[in-house]
Amino acid sequence: MYSLRFDSDICRTCPSGACLVKCQYMDVDKETAKEEMVKISQGKDSFVLEQCVTCYACEEYCKRGNHPFYLITEKREEKGILTSPRAITKQWINIGHPQGKYIIGGIKPRILSFGFMPEFLKMVKGRLFEDIMPSFIFGQEFFCNVVYLHFANTSIIKERLPMVMENFKRLGVEEVVCMHDECYGSFAHLAPAYGIEVPFKPIHYFEYLYKRLKELRTEIRPLKIKVAYQRPCSSRLSSDKHHFVRDIMELIGVDLIEREYQDENALCCGGIFAMCYGYDLAHDVQTRNINDMVAHGAEYCVFNCPACQSTLGEKVAKRDIKPIHMIDLCKMAIGEQA
Repeated sequence: MYSLRFDSDICRTCPSGACLVKCQYMDVDKETAKEEMVKISQGKDSFVLEQCVTCYACEEYCKRGNHPFYLITEKREEKGILTSPRAITKQWINIGHPQGKYIIGGIKPRILSFGFMPEFLKMVKGRLFEDIMPSFIFGQEFFCNVVYLHFANTSIIKERLPMVMENFKRLGVEEVVCMHDECYGSFAHLAPAYGIEVPFKPIHYFEYLYKRLKELRTEIRPLKIKVAYQRPCSSRLSSDKHHFVRDIMELIGVDLIEREYQDENALCCGGIFAMCYGYDLAHDVQTRNINDMVAHGAEYCVFNCPACQSTLGEKVAKRDIKPIHMIDLCKMAIGEQA
C-alpha cells in the first residue's frame, strides 16, 4: 500500500506554522499549530481533526512541502472521524467506481482529460481546441479521485489512483492536458506525495489556454470588463499554476479586481460545506465571498471548476454579476462566445 511522504521534524522546526495559522476556519497561533501537527503525525487526538472543513488550503500554505492536509485526512480516516454522513460518503464513492463506460476520442501523444466531468464535453469546441481535439478521454476509469479528500478517505484514492495511472499507461500518451485542476492536482501533487508513478506529463488547462491565446493573439479583442475569479479548493494543489489566471486576464484585456478573498485568501464556493457541514457555514462563506465581489465592482464571476459554477452561478447572477467559465471567457476574447 502506498504511504504518505511526511516528516514530523519539518513541522517541529517550522518557523511559521503557516498551515494552520493562515487557516480561515480555525484560530490557531504559531506554537499551537506546530504542536498540533506533530501530535497528529504521532496519531494523537487533536482539535484540528474535528474542526478541519477540508478547504485544502493548508497544502498551499505549507511552503516546506510536508502535506499537512493529506496527513489530517489520513489520520481522520484512521480514527473514523467522519466529515459527512456515511450514506453521502458511500454515494460519492459509488459515483467514482469504474463502470466500463468511459469514452475515448482519437488518441494522440497529447490528450485532453475531462476526468468525470461531462460539462467539458460541450466546452472544448472551436479554435482554442482545434489543435488537440478529438484526442480526449472521459470516464471513471480516468477519474482522479481527489474529491474523496473531502470525505476523509485516502484509502479509496490509494486503491484507485494507481489503476487510473495504468489506464493512462495503456493508452501510451505522453502529455495529458487536465481540464479540471483537481485532476492536475492529483497527477502533479497528490500522486508524488504518495509515491504513485505518473507515466505522462500533466499539463494544467490554464497553461494550455494561455499558450493557445498567444498563438491566436491577432484574433483577440480586449474585453474591457471587470471580473472576480472564484478559486476552487482543488487549485490549492496546483498553486504553481495560479499565476496563469492573471496572465490570461492581462492577455485578453480583462480587469481582474483586487479584493479581499482572492489568491491565498480565497474562499471556497461552499458546495462541500453545505453537504458536509451544514447551511450556516456554507451561507456565511458564500455571503462574504459574493459581497466582496459586489463591493469591488465585479461585472463577471469567472469560474475554473464547473462544480463551483453550479454552486455559485445562480447566486452571483442574483447580485447582477454574470457567471462565466474561464474557457467561455477566452472564447469571448476571440469572438466565439457572445
